Amino acid sequence: MASLVILGAIGAPEIIIILIIVILLFGGRKIPELMKGIGQGMKEFKKASREGDMPDPAHSDKENK
Repeated sequence: MASLVILGAIGAPEIIIILIIVILLFGGRKIPELMKGIGQGMKEFKKASREGDMPDPAHSDKENK
């Protein structure tokens, strides 16, 4: 229960400090590349989850017969 309280205490100053640390670690040039990779990964995940929700036409024909 204490971990939930700690997560709720993150505010603007903490986020700014985290962003500064990320910039220092990765540098300004690497961050856009990292964000691009994350965006592509999210796009592929959404595509795969949509394809997983659609019924396979081959299986639906077998079930109807």
